Amino acid sequence: METSQSTARKTPFHDVTTELGAEFTELFGSLWPDHFGDVDEEYRAQREGVAVFDASPINKWEFRGPDAEVAAQRVHTNNVIGAAVGQVRYGAFCDADGRMIDDGTVFKLASDHLWVMTNKNTRAEHFANATSGLDVQIESVTEELPHLFFQGPGSREALASITDADLTRLGWFRFYPEQVTVAGVPVWLSRTGVSGELGYELFCRPDVAPDLLRGLLRETGARPYGLTAIESVRIESGIIVTDTDYPEHTYTPYDVSFDHLIDLRRDFLGRDVLATLEPQPRRYRLTTLRLDSEELPEYGAALSRDGERVGTLTSPALSPYAGPIALAIVEASLAVPGTRLDVASGDSPLGAVVHKSHPAYDPEKKRPRS
Repeated sequence: METSQSTARKTPFHDVTTELGAEFTELFGSLWPDHFGDVDEEYRAQREGVAVFDASPINKWEFRGPDAEVAAQRVHTNNVIGAAVGQVRYGAFCDADGRMIDDGTVFKLASDHLWVMTNKNTRAEHFANATSGLDVQIESVTEELPHLFFQGPGSREALASITDADLTRLGWFRFYPEQVTVAGVPVWLSRTGVSGELGYELFCRPDVAPDLLRGLLRETGARPYGLTAIESVRIESGIIVTDTDYPEHTYTPYDVSFDHLIDLRRDFLGRDVLATLEPQPRRYRLTTLRLDSEELPEYGAALSRDGERVGTLTSPALSPYAGPIALAIVEASLAVPGTRLDVASGDSPLGAVVHKSHPAYDPEKKRPRS
């Protein structure tokens, strides 16, 4: 059942973003800023300057107890047990057949205390079943842990003057497990994000959230941005989303090119199935297409070659950086730069070619690592 905007959850930053002129959209029961009136400027702020986004509705689960680390490993394909305290792992969440149901990050605050982040809020039963018999308490803390994306090539310099944290010591996919101060507000600070740029995430308690956002805006001049401006950025950067880029229980992590995010040395749900698939030729690959025209096809449009279905175009965008592009899951043998494909669109297909690189923007991730 859809949630109307009048009954959707509002984040602790809502009043501030409203004052800033946000237009909102409802997604998964929460109100997200969609845009602030100039999507092009919001895009450029992420790519060229510094930008801030209310990411609070991203779902957060707290794992606590003697078996918390083992439990988080049980539901995640990456190496959680081998991560250091203060390290973030990104990977997939799978069912018992090794098919993806979600993707997200695990933050290790201690061996008995971790945060697990998911796209969807319907994971409680899955986590409970997967961790049955372990001494762990799993609780949704989404509403208790609002947070902001603070992204862009200017983000480190902008933060440096308003925090007591040593940003030179905070590496990519690392965070401070103890709170630090930003603009006078206690936060958990992480060097992560979904922009494909240097960037940070800031987590805080609800009562100080408005002060945090107002302080960042006042002290750094960061531009607020919304979901519409994120869409082009994430597609350029090859970042996928549950239901949009892959339906639940359909593709394995190998099919979406998550090979490097699977640690078969660890015990996780679906591990045995993936171990049998690992040495086999890949069925599909996630790649980027360059579209022949600016007429964008539908999300989920069928891809064909010589009249045969060969994959699915998942997310299209008119990229300011790369022009008309799209993410797609394509038969592995065709996921080769220069391969021409047809995209279903109304009465006549549109043309596309596998892009020269995947992702289209900074494929070696030099910018977020900088």
